[in-house]
Amino acid sequence: MAADIDLHLGRRLRRRRRLLGMTQQQLAVQVGIRFQQIQKYECGANRISAARLWQLAEALESPVSYFYDGLSEALERQEAAANGGETFSRKETLDLIQAYYQLGERPRRRLLDLAKSLHTGEAA
Repeated sequence: MAADIDLHLGRRLRRRRRLLGMTQQQLAVQVGIRFQQIQKYECGANRISAARLWQLAEALESPVSYFYDGLSEALERQEAAANGGETFSRKETLDLIQAYYQLGERPRRRLLDLAKSLHTGEAA
């Protein structure tokens, strides 16, 4: 989970830097580090300490909270994707996918519509 948070913070860092039209080198100079460190932060390879996050926020003229915006939703999406990975490892799912792609385009579309309607019917 810590790595997921590091990735989120790095993405937010990159987004804010680009919105301001700032290069990694320019940002690095403002906070007193090398641009390679900014690269590592942005890709999530290195964690951003609280003190460094404060410096980055000031350099990027944003509140520290900006970096955490959308974090809980991002973590929920990643968890859902990870749980979906278990679904795709089942033989039944693989068989269904193979059979689906053996159909022509029109029958595939009809089968998809049927599956969607069955799912919608359950929710009602």
